[in-house]
Amino acid sequence: GIKGAIWYQGESNSGRAAKYRELFPFMIEQWRKQWGQGDFPFYWVQLADYMAEPATPGDSAWAELREAQTLTLDKLPKTGQAVIIDLGEAGDIHPRNKRDVAERLVRWALAGEFGRPIACQSPRFQTLRAEGNKIILTFGDVGGGLRTVDKKEVQGFAICGADRKWVWAEAKIAAKDRIVVTSPQVGAPVAVRYAWADNPVCNVYSAEGLPLTPFRTDDFPLTTAG
Repeated sequence: GIKGAIWYQGESNSGRAAKYRELFPFMIEQWRKQWGQGDFPFYWVQLADYMAEPATPGDSAWAELREAQTLTLDKLPKTGQAVIIDLGEAGDIHPRNKRDVAERLVRWALAGEFGRPIACQSPRFQTLRAEGNKIILTFGDVGGGLRTVDKKEVQGFAICGADRKWVWAEAKIAAKDRIVVTSPQVGAPVAVRYAWADNPVCNVYSAEGLPLTPFRTDDFPLTTAG
């Protein structure tokens, strides 16, 4: 019988990330259907950071593929995602650090299949509230609370107004599950993105050491939807 499956793929689909929103969950459903053993657990690795770090915020096919992977968590039962936005290498599409990747997958198996009381889900964006010149974000699965690594300053956020012109943002952890995002360049912000790049500079984690899942709060057209 099949105890479960782990999946590490997506790079070759990055140019068709919009389609991956349908293809990926469809593949999982077909595996489960054709093996006829019910909804066996299916855990995957989200795309790592790769290529050059961005000088300015903007669009990214790799970010759109990561979003497609994350959305699958809400579409199908018994699924899990290991976020490794901190483990990649700019010049190597195959990160050498596989141990930490494996340990994040193991967390899912231990928690989901063996009932161990261990954190496995990376923090995820939940809600947005615009308040004057700032946007207040709340997150789920924060464990012991959000924190930064390497630097005290929060890194990785971009913000825009109705003109959809993205600029780097200032962000502060305001509570265990809350981050406030602003920019002096955007007086009336409407949307925020985090780690939205091929190789983003970002540093928010849960207290348990799991990186914040890359996200966007907007529904602007995808660059890979053509």
